[in-house]
Amino acid sequence: MAAKIMKAVQYEGYGGGAAGLKHTEIPIPSPKKDEVLLKLEATSVNPIDWKVQNGMLRPFLPPRFPFVPGVDVTGEVTEAGPEVANFKEGDKVIAMLGLPNSGGLAEFAVAPTNMTVSRPAELSPAEGAGLPTAALIALQALRTAGTSKFDGTGKSSNILITAASGGVGHYAVQLAKLAGLHVTATCGVRNVEFVKQLGADEVLDYKTPQGASLTSPSGKKYDAVIHCASGIPWSTFEPNLSAYGTVIDISPSFKTMVAALYKKVTLSKKKLVTLVLAPNVEDMKFVVESAKEGRLRTCVDSIHGLSKAEAAWAKSISGHATGKIIVEM
Repeated sequence: MAAKIMKAVQYEGYGGGAAGLKHTEIPIPSPKKDEVLLKLEATSVNPIDWKVQNGMLRPFLPPRFPFVPGVDVTGEVTEAGPEVANFKEGDKVIAMLGLPNSGGLAEFAVAPTNMTVSRPAELSPAEGAGLPTAALIALQALRTAGTSKFDGTGKSSNILITAASGGVGHYAVQLAKLAGLHVTATCGVRNVEFVKQLGADEVLDYKTPQGASLTSPSGKKYDAVIHCASGIPWSTFEPNLSAYGTVIDISPSFKTMVAALYKKVTLSKKKLVTLVLAPNVEDMKFVVESAKEGRLRTCVDSIHGLSKAEAAWAKSISGHATGKIIVEM
């Protein structure tokens, strides 16, 4: 019997950007014993998607060509593997497909149950698809900075969040305020009011002299920095940090990793830490529950149909998204 076919978007080699994406039809995958098959409703485009395409993790990723990208998805369960007990046909879910397999830019995808959670009715498919990678990075970065409570009862501290209007940054601002932190944030001038509405106490236009130097308007030193931008040297961070301040870099370069190691081996009081996302379902449940309760919201930059996936890809590459970029099926 012929395999059932679905529409998908893939690339056939490294490089090419948005122009390298190709529309095709491929067989609908089958779930393994601990997976569910989802009829996808939406996926979000994350920088890691096109960075892998550019060869950032070459030769390890992608595992093969052609490759269907997309990690964060929402959808409806249409089939469950034989060992799946907690999901059934018809369930609406949010899932993180994860590398190396991905597969979100398609009409169907298989998702591991250990990174799949129910999607509350309070969240639209687009809002749910925005959460997994970006919100988990924001959450884990704040924990790395020493924040453990997100109910306002923890120890107060001063924190700087760079690129605060982006996918990770806009979640980081909200989570930091849930934790009761004083937040200074950087963004472009067009997003200053947006970031203030997220709860930031002080907002700097990164193109101004004060924004470029990362100096707090109130003169505060930062106990931690959630660094979501790029191209800012340690020499800019260092004078703005408190005595034991820490910079958490969410997208480190080789140069950053060397600098972080140097800080560690020299026992520097001021630290540079590189963050690698550690996906886990408990963190997924936390951010989804926070979103359900209205304490954490996904700000959607734009929504594109699968037939216009190139536009979503190009928007992410541009680095000027406000919140999350979504592709709906």
